[in-house]
Amino acid sequence: MADDGEGAATPARMSGVDRVGPGDAVILYSSAAALCLCGPVVLACAVLGGAELLLLGGVFTVVFLPVGLGLWLHTNVEREHNRRLDAVGVPATAEILDLTDLEGNGEESGVLVELRISGPGLRTFETTWKRSHHPFLRVGLRCGAVVDPAGGRFRVEW
Repeated sequence: MADDGEGAATPARMSGVDRVGPGDAVILYSSAAALCLCGPVVLACAVLGGAELLLLGGVFTVVFLPVGLGLWLHTNVEREHNRRLDAVGVPATAEILDLTDLEGNGEESGVLVELRISGPGLRTFETTWKRSHHPFLRVGLRCGAVVDPAGGRFRVEW
């Protein structure tokens, strides 16, 4: 942890947390369950109805089951980070310093947001965060934030 001389400590590297509310959690958990179940259901249909879908069911199981489990576990972790931020987070202000478009397909598309986060009893720090494109994002925009200095996490309240 770094100390600014006034007793306020902040970890050297903070990581952003996306808000996952109850509605979002239902959607994410439902999607994860569907991914986990689609392969075994196709396999069961192939065994009961004929061997034409057997290969497809096997491929679906091998591919989608790990993806579904990963989505389920990722959602659990994000919800735990959100609960911790809600319980012990310190109110702060996040200011957008720079926006960089990320060109590419899939994971790489979006915008890289450079933020300065400051608050009472909190050492000011700068960080970057990958976000999807949104028209409200602009340089100079100030938003509320919540920071857990001990846990090294923050959440911007868009």
